[in-house]
Amino acid sequence: MTTSEPAPRPATDSTGIATHDARDLVPNGVTADIALDGQVYTLRITQAGNLILTK
Repeated sequence: MTTSEPAPRPATDSTGIATHDARDLVPNGVTADIALDGQVYTLRITQAGNLILTK
């Protein structure tokens, strides 16, 4: 049986905008799929520490 940790809650700034640490969104340290309105996007962290979001 596999247990998972609850997702970390995003911090919010004074304007109420949520801030997420990208490494929390990418559990394997490389890529994560993000779905929006039936479309799936891939978020990737490069070796240089940059973020790439592709459709």
